[in-house]
Amino acid sequence: MAVFTRITHEELQDWLTGRDCGELLSFEGIESGIENTNYFVNTSTGRFVLTIFEKLTAKELPFYLGLMGHLAGKHLPVPGPVAGQRGELFSNLKGKPATLVNCLKGRSVEQPNAIQCAAIGDFLAKAHLAVQDFAGSLPNPRDLNWIAGVQSQLQMHLPESVRSLLQSEIAHQQTVVQTPAHRALPRGAVHADLFRDNALMLGDALGGVIDFYFAGIDTFLFDLAVTANDWCIHLDTGELDALRLQAMLEAYQAVRPLSTEERAMWPNALRAAALRFWTSRLFDYYMPREAEVLNVKDPGHFERVLQARRAGLPFEL
Repeated sequence: MAVFTRITHEELQDWLTGRDCGELLSFEGIESGIENTNYFVNTSTGRFVLTIFEKLTAKELPFYLGLMGHLAGKHLPVPGPVAGQRGELFSNLKGKPATLVNCLKGRSVEQPNAIQCAAIGDFLAKAHLAVQDFAGSLPNPRDLNWIAGVQSQLQMHLPESVRSLLQSEIAHQQTVVQTPAHRALPRGAVHADLFRDNALMLGDALGGVIDFYFAGIDTFLFDLAVTANDWCIHLDTGELDALRLQAMLEAYQAVRPLSTEERAMWPNALRAAALRFWTSRLFDYYMPREAEVLNVKDPGHFERVLQARRAGLPFEL
């Protein structure tokens, strides 16, 4: 992700002492994303990813790293944290918490096909079943309360048309979350950010899912909607592609069939997911942080996605 924190070879070598990862050979910054500092780390035993957390605290990290370890323990393709000599999953580096995880094989895809979308749907369903015995508890850090708070901070920056749409959708979602149908939705620990750049593909097969640092307790339907809104759309219009969406949903339901309540709430879940990422991108665009390498993504993309979801879906569940 963006390089906010610079480290030296000596600092990293000292930090790696006691971890079962071999001798440090080289490392390089990963120049994408906006939240944490990430480095590829090459050692005598293999390749790893170092994450230095710029915002997350030591109080929050046991949930994220515990979830990754839990899913890896269930044999899902998720990077497992490399523990220190006392069994700790993270420790301070340059005054900030940091962790080391296995580097999985594969690469992200720009234009996924239906088979790849099905592979992601299959993974999501298995992950949602796997967390049923996960004890961690942390609310979705980018929930509706966070969105409403960001809205108030952005008021003076937004054009009237953007401000009006944002207010309208937040009001709609605030009404929906109070309904019995929404409260009945199954929930648990979810990734909540499974975009194409957070999945590593080996051809049409899934090599691994990475970057769990927006995870939290939310509905499984929201997690599925977040994923569909990135994997199954036409990038120029934000509209859903029926073939890819159907492939993802069929693969998901082959493992974990959606409930009656989930089917009914699906159109709104897609709107809620679009709102979440539109708000994030508005915040990053109008209130950017300094970084040595920082890629701020276009908020207009998810405005188009939200408008498309408000207009309707290509087919009903």
